[in-house]
Amino acid sequence: MQNLIDNYSPLGSLHPSATLAISAKAKEMKAQGIDVCSMTAGEPDFDTPHVIEEACIHAINAGKVRYLASSGLPELKAEIVKKFATNGIKTQPENVIISTGAKFALFQAITCLCGAGDEVILLAPYWLSYAEMIKASGAKAVVIETKAENDFAPTHEDLEKAITEHTKLMIINSPNNPTGAVYSRETLQMIADIAVKHNIMVLSDEIYEKLIYDENIKHISIASLNDKIAELTITVNGFSKAYAMTGWRLGYLTAPLWLTKRIAALQSHATSNATSFVQYAAVCALQGKADNDVNFMISEFGKRRDLLCSLLKSISQISFYEPQGAFYVLCDISKSGSNADDFAKKLLEKERLAVIPCTAFGAPHHIRLSYACSEENIKEAVNRLKNFYESL
Repeated sequence: MQNLIDNYSPLGSLHPSATLAISAKAKEMKAQGIDVCSMTAGEPDFDTPHVIEEACIHAINAGKVRYLASSGLPELKAEIVKKFATNGIKTQPENVIISTGAKFALFQAITCLCGAGDEVILLAPYWLSYAEMIKASGAKAVVIETKAENDFAPTHEDLEKAITEHTKLMIINSPNNPTGAVYSRETLQMIADIAVKHNIMVLSDEIYEKLIYDENIKHISIASLNDKIAELTITVNGFSKAYAMTGWRLGYLTAPLWLTKRIAALQSHATSNATSFVQYAAVCALQGKADNDVNFMISEFGKRRDLLCSLLKSISQISFYEPQGAFYVLCDISKSGSNADDFAKKLLEKERLAVIPCTAFGAPHHIRLSYACSEENIKEAVNRLKNFYESL
């Protein structure tokens, strides 16, 4: 029995998501009547646009509840091809996979591409699930540290230094979780040139694509830069963040055909198709019928970002990066003399304020604050954070 316990497969040795764990703890405390203020949410606090809900209900009432082709609904694939075209990405329906959430699309891409002995480049800070997905594939993560003063962009020197004969993949995420940074065209071109030079695949997670708040900053898909990098890129997106469809669990990717065939085969054995009637609702989303709701959400997130950043400036012991996209602020708490895990634990115990410690994000002296919450919640959270620092 002990031999079984000690010898996990890579899939059996994964750690639970720290973000989901602390969010669940905060919800549990609230359910017990404890006055918890939470800044942990990785999801919009808005309802899914009504027109999308209606499209889903219509699909159910029309009996569209049967199995679909494993890789996705043809009508939705056609809309995804059009959507990618707006990003400058040329693709075809056979290159598209529709999955149960962007997270599962990422997982399948990594596990179908990488295996034991392979290396995957991660840019820290990174979304914590990337590291666990790499581990699940049997590959090894090679972490490159990035800096706030460089907008968390990797340097040419650091990238070249990290590449070995075993490097199979590089993961990029823009707009980024947890930093909120958006990569410039120059940064993406540098990454693309290196990937093409060394024949390395690039996995581009673009789930926060629409959540950018400054008019002079635009989202750029790395696969749009030229045909050579397009042939090496897997682009992942979904509906959770921009359309407030987190619980609907629907995401998608486009990749070179040789890889989508592998992913389609894996998905056929893992989940079959993503939920049928949700895919019909997603057609409505991509047709632009909820764009007014989406634009309203983006506007509100922008206001909340500005509010949170202005309030954080009153806490001299904290430094933070002002995000360009997503809905998170990354705060450096190293002046507290505590690591992120201990800081978050004490903050929850003393002030009943829940935040995400970023140790598992490759940033052990940082916490992540989500502004996917009301302005009242933001004000109360910063007040509790300030009280906590004053008590140290």
